[in-house]
Amino acid sequence: MPGLYLHIPFCKQACHYCDFHFSTSMALKSRLVEAITQELALRANYLGPQATLETIYFGGGTPSLLTGAELNQIFEAIHRYFRVAADAEITLEANPDDLTASKVQELAASPINRLSIGLQSFHEPHLRLMNRAHSAPESTAAVRLAQAAGFENISIDLIYGVPAPDHRIWEQDLAQAFALQVPHLSCYALTIEPDTVFGRQLKKGTFRPPPDEFVAGQFEMLLAEIARHSYQQYEISNFSQPGRESRHNSAYWRGVPYLGLGPSAHSFNGESRQYTLANNPQYVTAVLERQEVPATIEHLSPTDRANEYLMTSLRTTRGTDLRHLRSTLGVDLQSQRTDYLTYLQTSGWATLSPDDVLILTDKGKLLADQITLELFQATDSAT
Repeated sequence: MPGLYLHIPFCKQACHYCDFHFSTSMALKSRLVEAITQELALRANYLGPQATLETIYFGGGTPSLLTGAELNQIFEAIHRYFRVAADAEITLEANPDDLTASKVQELAASPINRLSIGLQSFHEPHLRLMNRAHSAPESTAAVRLAQAAGFENISIDLIYGVPAPDHRIWEQDLAQAFALQVPHLSCYALTIEPDTVFGRQLKKGTFRPPPDEFVAGQFEMLLAEIARHSYQQYEISNFSQPGRESRHNSAYWRGVPYLGLGPSAHSFNGESRQYTLANNPQYVTAVLERQEVPATIEHLSPTDRANEYLMTSLRTTRGTDLRHLRSTLGVDLQSQRTDYLTYLQTSGWATLSPDDVLILTDKGKLLADQITLELFQATDSAT
């Protein structure tokens, strides 16, 4: 069954690594919530008539800035236009500084049943370097408050590859994360995007990211600790206790259709992608005054679909089904890239199962983007 994503584009302050769409001004927040509920009406048939939602995900931005009344307004609209599965996974991304005792109780009384908490680090200097709005003590306190309020399905985000003299800070971050006993971790390497504070500092020479070998070492430490604590890596950056994967994100990687609401949100219906304008005032005006969604539609060619399947499936532990790629999407990698597939296996970067599923090894995951781009070339030449 499909999923619903809602982009809440507001933040208290800009993190130095973030290039997502958001605004630090809350002036349009109530109007934007109204526009999202109206967009639900305008796009109620995008997923087919009377679609049943398996997952709902509030992302951003910082969805924990929504008030209880604003959340209720959105949920009322969702139930007006969609069926929601009785066991639907309903996730809200939250920053630790928002998760006060009263806020957590408010969320616990809502339909939200999963929290994704953006801790990023337990190390105060790293939080200040990244310009996070919360403190190190708030990182731990937020999780404990959520657990005390009855939230058992919790994910926390961590960032590795932050400049440091050695690996001890990352080692301590991991130890504190596992001590919290949450069922899910998302761990991302610090990526420097051009249109961010770090990106501009890098261009000026005032910020120096650590070398690739340092980042790779921290990824290997992460994998070792994940295994030691009996978590499973089901996607390159996502780890869970058995059976506790994010159902919403897993659906993305399987190519399940979803509807994205709000400025900058993406939607996918199996044949095309839709990209909503990343501008809050223009989005609100278009939806509320003109009753239209300001979006660009991209119709996916067979090559696009094959590349999307490669890009998403190769990141997961399920791997890339080469038979599916051949029979459904028209790309025969085993014929077109025989030598490269053999090279991946002999180099220890991937395995090929008897039923033709290509799966990256831990070593290969460090090169996932490079390997994917190499295989893209085969899909381009097939069309």
